[in-house]
Amino acid sequence: MRSLRWLNSSSTNALRVLKVGSQSKLRKLQLRHYDPKTQLRVRASEVHVPAFPVVDAHAHVGRWFTGPAWAVADVPAFVDQLESAGVRRVFNFDGRWGEELEANLDRYDRVYPARFATFCHVNWQLLLTADADDRLAASVASSLQAGARGVKIWKDLGLTIRDSAGRLVMPDDPRLVGIWETAARLDVPIAIHTADPAAFFSPVDRYNERLEELLAHPEWSYFGPQFPAFHELVERLEALVGGNPRTTFIGLHAGCYAEDLQWVDRMLATYSNFFIDIAARIAELGRQPRATRQLMLAHPDRVLFGTDGIPPHRDLYQIYFRFLQSADEHFPYSWESPPPTGRWPISGVDLPPELLQAVYGGNADRLVPSVAG
Repeated sequence: MRSLRWLNSSSTNALRVLKVGSQSKLRKLQLRHYDPKTQLRVRASEVHVPAFPVVDAHAHVGRWFTGPAWAVADVPAFVDQLESAGVRRVFNFDGRWGEELEANLDRYDRVYPARFATFCHVNWQLLLTADADDRLAASVASSLQAGARGVKIWKDLGLTIRDSAGRLVMPDDPRLVGIWETAARLDVPIAIHTADPAAFFSPVDRYNERLEELLAHPEWSYFGPQFPAFHELVERLEALVGGNPRTTFIGLHAGCYAEDLQWVDRMLATYSNFFIDIAARIAELGRQPRATRQLMLAHPDRVLFGTDGIPPHRDLYQIYFRFLQSADEHFPYSWESPPPTGRWPISGVDLPPELLQAVYGGNADRLVPSVAG
C-alpha cells in the first residue's frame, strides 16, 4: 500500500512539473502566434450568390495600387468571374486623370460600358499653381467630360496634401469649391475617403485595438503633431458636406466613421446629399450588427454595397453576402489568420429583401446610372 501511494504521488508530481513547464512556455507565447479556436457551435449559412444582382460601388481594377501591372490581368476572365458571382457592375476607383484615365476608360468602360464605371481623381499638383482654384475645377471637368462617372477623393486630402506655402489642405478648403460645384453641375457623385480607422489616430500602445495591424504597417499610424486629430477631420468632412448641398457625397468606408454609427446616422439624417458605402468595414459593422441593421433600415436609400477589393474576387464577395443576407453569429470576416483588422468575429445583419435590393444595386444605379452595352 505504501508503495502504491508513493507511485501515485510520484506520478502527480511529474504531471505538475510537466504542467508548470508547459505553462511557462505558454506565458512566453507571442500574440501573433496565438490562434484560439472557438468552441461555439453556431449556424453557418452558405451564401454563394446574392439575393439580387450586385453593383460593387467601390473596387480597384486599375493600376493605382498595383502599377505598373494592372490589378486585373485578364479582363474578359474577370468579367466572367463577376457574372458567376452575381456582380453585374463595378465602380473602378483607379481612374486618376489624363492618360491614365484614358487607359482605364479604354480597358474597361469603352469595352464593357454596362459593366464598369470609372471614377477620376484630382491632380493635387495643381495646388502649387497660382490659379489653383480654376485649374483644379477645369481638370476635374475635363476628366468627367472624357467619360469618368464620378470623382474619387482619397484620404491624402487632410493628411498629406499641402499647398505651395506648405500648409496642409483640408477637405473644406475654399479653394476646392470649384471641384464640388463641377460635380454638382455635371450630376456626378464625389466618393470621399476622409481620415482612416479611428484607432490609427490613437497612440500605438497596448490599449490600441488595431495594434497588430499598426505594427505590421507602421506607416498607417496618423498619431502625432504632424497630423490632424481624427475628430477634426470628420468635422471638416461635415463642413464640406453641409457647405455644398447641391453636391452628392458618398462617405466611403461606412461614412468614414464606422466606429460611431450614431455620428453616421446623424449625418444621414441631417444631409440629404450624404450617402455611405460599406466597403472594407464589415469587420466594424459586423461587431455591432443590431446598430448596423437599424442604420440601414432608417436610411434604406442611402447605403451602397462595396468591397474595396484590389481586385474583388468570389471569396470576398461571399463573406459580404453572408454578412448582409444571414442572421449568422460569430463568423470570420476574413479568410486570413489572424484576421487583418482585429481579432474578433462578426454577425450577420439579415436585411429584408427590399432593403437588400436597394443596397446591392438600386442605390448605386440612382447615383451612377448604368450605360447600355
